Amino acid sequence: MNDEEIKNQIRKLALQNAAEHDGQTRDKTILAKILGTVPELRQKVQEISPVISELVSEINQIPLEEQQKEIAEKYPELLQVEEKKPEQNVLPPLKNTEGKNIITRFPPAPNGYPHIGHAKAAIISEEYAKMYGGKMILRFEDTNAGTERLEYYAAIKVGLDWLGIKYDNVEHVSDNLEVLYENAEKLIKSNDAYVCTCKQDDISKNRREMTECKCTKRDTEENEKMWHDMFNEKKYGEGKILLRFRGDMKSGNTTMRDPALFRINTARHARVELKYRVWPTYDFAGVIFDSMSGVTHAMRSKEFELRKELHHAILDKLGMEKAEFIFFGRLDLEGMPVAKSALKPLIENGKIPWYDDPRLPTLEGLKRRGIRPEAVRKFILSLGLTKNDTNSPFATLEAFNKKIVDPESVRLHMVNDTRRIKLVGFDPKEIELANHPTKDLGKRSVRVDGVVLISGSDAKEIKEGETIRLLGLGVVRINSMANEITAEITDDNDAEKKIQWVAENDTAKIKIIIPGQLFNGEKFNEDSLKTVEVLVESAYLDLKDDSEIQFVRFGYCRKESGHQAIFTHK
Repeated sequence: MNDEEIKNQIRKLALQNAAEHDGQTRDKTILAKILGTVPELRQKVQEISPVISELVSEINQIPLEEQQKEIAEKYPELLQVEEKKPEQNVLPPLKNTEGKNIITRFPPAPNGYPHIGHAKAAIISEEYAKMYGGKMILRFEDTNAGTERLEYYAAIKVGLDWLGIKYDNVEHVSDNLEVLYENAEKLIKSNDAYVCTCKQDDISKNRREMTECKCTKRDTEENEKMWHDMFNEKKYGEGKILLRFRGDMKSGNTTMRDPALFRINTARHARVELKYRVWPTYDFAGVIFDSMSGVTHAMRSKEFELRKELHHAILDKLGMEKAEFIFFGRLDLEGMPVAKSALKPLIENGKIPWYDDPRLPTLEGLKRRGIRPEAVRKFILSLGLTKNDTNSPFATLEAFNKKIVDPESVRLHMVNDTRRIKLVGFDPKEIELANHPTKDLGKRSVRVDGVVLISGSDAKEIKEGETIRLLGLGVVRINSMANEITAEITDDNDAEKKIQWVAENDTAKIKIIIPGQLFNGEKFNEDSLKTVEVLVESAYLDLKDDSEIQFVRFGYCRKESGHQAIFTHK
């Protein structure tokens, strides 16, 4: 590559980077890019650095519109949309797949709104089903009457639809309790389960001390009778009786110490109301359904890993097929709790209004904030399949989201705490502004009658006699900073400061909600949600609700309505 070719490549990279960053680029950025593009230049850093500085300085003086025009004329390939390459699998292969039709499942309990942790479990299950041309089941493990609500069932389905997750079948455990009762009776008949009437405190004490209670001595016939009596409301009340698995009270694995399989719960159920009073525990219902549904690979958070021995023991006693268990670590976002025990008090105490608050890691909250479902998927898959818990900075998810929204985000100007600039000798005219620095998202026309508004923070940095570039309008020289700022258009292109503006006669007043980190450590951040009133170009009103916008020099925002936008991220 000769000197002219090197200069041409540097100019190309500098123009591209400047156009993507509102007309400005930096020496160090272009040096890194050229060394990555042309590795042999790494031996000539001292020689090319002055060339880069000269070209960067030159390009920074060129108006953004001229930069875009030069790209279109000399480097049109930069405007071409690259074909998406098929993404490689980032998940490790599954074990024991040979000769099997792979079936996975996502088994949420409908007792709350889905969050980023649910997304991880669902996405991993779906990705594996797709990887092997298999199927995925959505199973509602709704066996804790009183905690389920119909809105939670619906919210889970809405969340999965938003994530783009396709499931092949939907199951409700509450529709099939009779099958679980039949399997419970098999365990009783084989003396692998017994009825226990001990108080809960005594049960807990015996399990800690690895001591059997007197209930283990009952014969099979008596256990069968007492089991049937559990269904009679006149015989036993809630909390008075359990069906327990006969495990091993001496086991070092506490889950094997005769855990409960069924208990009485008289609360009204969201779907079946008061049809049942004897309800299975997760330990029993989940593994039985996995086996009945032909699930070959069950993805679970690692908190269930200790229960693997118990679940296998139950299935072995019943002679049922076992799924391959795959365990993964929990996923949290820093300062954004996912546990219902943390979120519910915040809502009850009025700290946050609802589960769609943009500070929350709920799927509704992320969606409202402007996070795209594709970004959630890419973020989760980037973490791989690990048993280590992840407490990720929100910035990591932001980075994935930015790559998706940037090419389709219309650029608009926004100002607040405004100051007027009167343009002396300016003839009123229509100004055309590009909606995107590098993508063809069209243009918008702004009528400028001679007065523009800038942000008060920018006005404080301006001095008389200084030249500044009003983005898309031109370079102006500040004549006066008295009660009213006056300026005039100049042919001088030497302006370091670049400022966004809005025409005084072409504005819309909106609020921008700015979500911050909900918790700092264990302490609730009282300043985690701010609202600012701003003026934006009237073109904002023409955009559809849910549109993603980049307010120049501010950040990406999602249009929620004609009066309000939500800050997504920088």
